[in-house]
Amino acid sequence: MEFQSTLFQFFLPPQCPCCERLLEEDQQGFCSNCLSEIRWIEPPFCSICGIPFISKEVESHPCGACVTHRKYFTMARAWGAFEGSLQEAIHRWKYEGKTRLTPFFAEWMVKGLNRYWEPDSLDLLIPVPLYTQRLRERGFNQALLLVKELSRRTGIPYRKTILQKKKPTIPQVNLSGAEREKGLRGAFHIIRNEELLGKSVLLVDDVYTTGATVNECSKVLLRGGAERVDVLTLAHALKTS
Repeated sequence: MEFQSTLFQFFLPPQCPCCERLLEEDQQGFCSNCLSEIRWIEPPFCSICGIPFISKEVESHPCGACVTHRKYFTMARAWGAFEGSLQEAIHRWKYEGKTRLTPFFAEWMVKGLNRYWEPDSLDLLIPVPLYTQRLRERGFNQALLLVKELSRRTGIPYRKTILQKKKPTIPQVNLSGAEREKGLRGAFHIIRNEELLGKSVLLVDDVYTTGATVNECSKVLLRGGAERVDVLTLAHALKTS
């Protein structure tokens, strides 16, 4: 039955991951209505974490959170705001196994990579790792799916085993930034750090929420010998207050 269901879905026209309408021949990933609702992140934004400013009358500069709390990465950038259509699509991609969206998301992220970095300046792509039990439950690491596509499209090599998550952490969704930082301490470690020495690393994940996870990963990568760590995510969660 499972094989028949998979075969049936293969021959069905693709659906929009947000509204589930069947896509027309000229539509890819999203229907035109849901695509139009996505808020693309544009300057001015924080020059460190990349969160966009409400006022468009200012220049990009470090936000208050990045001034008061040290960031180990040099800069983080995201392609869209984690809300509405994009948030719904990412949830279905991660939790419902809609992995056919991976190339579509990666296409956006390649544009972001080329916009904010010179590809020749990056030595390695590294995904934010999942703990073993979570990986088994989900069946895939969404960050690794993105990294593989980014590597294929840009030629930048990736390593999936240099950075590993050695202990589980409690769900981060409803925690404050300080609680996330505390819970993540000691969660990541480096193996085979000789591949990391002196390298400029682009750390990749799906969503930048408070930044606690990518900041902890960046700290570990720098201590492991990386020369510089930057962060690229598909989406950035925006402050609601």
